[in-house]
Amino acid sequence: MCGRYAYTLPPDAMLALFKMLNELMYPPRYNIAPTQPIPVVWEQQGRRTAQLVRWGFVPGWVKDPREFPLLINARSEGMAEKPAFRDALKHQRCVIPASGYYEWMKRPDGSKQPYYITEADGRTMAFAGLYSTWMGPEGEEIDTAAIVTVAPNEEVSQVYDRMPALLRGEEAVDNWLNVREVRAPEAQLLAAPPPPGTMKFHPVGKAIGNANAEGPDLIRPLGPEEVAALEAEAKPLRRKKAAGGSSQLDLF
Repeated sequence: MCGRYAYTLPPDAMLALFKMLNELMYPPRYNIAPTQPIPVVWEQQGRRTAQLVRWGFVPGWVKDPREFPLLINARSEGMAEKPAFRDALKHQRCVIPASGYYEWMKRPDGSKQPYYITEADGRTMAFAGLYSTWMGPEGEEIDTAAIVTVAPNEEVSQVYDRMPALLRGEEAVDNWLNVREVRAPEAQLLAAPPPPGTMKFHPVGKAIGNANAEGPDLIRPLGPEEVAALEAEAKPLRRKKAAGGSSQLDLF
């Protein structure tokens, strides 16, 4: 699952990178969480534009989004058959730019350590995405999106068992967005793990688990001593939970 990511691309750089018709003003974000507005790129009638949408896919046929599960990711293996995503794969594909994303590695003792994951060469990542426009009973419209995920490549598999599908290169981006000529089966082939050696990651502080946390310190690499200190702090809490249990559920 990809449940947190960062976006720090300046508006003019995004405009040039994705060859859009409009410039989208969006501040640098280091902790984008589900249900928040996110920048996406899509093509409609041959016009490529950037839009702000809600992270959390809602198919157009849903009657009440409040009673529908929060779909922040779409598994590439099943999106062509799943009712929530199959029409979007055919007609409503988008690109979700990112500077990096976060994942939580589960240790053998059950504790979890967050990592910040980026492309090894520092390039802006282009997540394959799907979008939908939900229309309410009063005529209101809400644009929503989900990140397509795939099995991890060699590096990311050390941290987690899924990762965002990355569109690497201009041709891959063009083909994913070209819903007029590139059919769903062809587009699905674009959603594949990147080659070995293309990703890197480092441990970060656990503040990223708080949706209200923000700022560049969230992506700062932790040193070995800091990681060891966090592990030492977590041990008493794990022993307490193992002894008495807890009725409270954690996000991560």
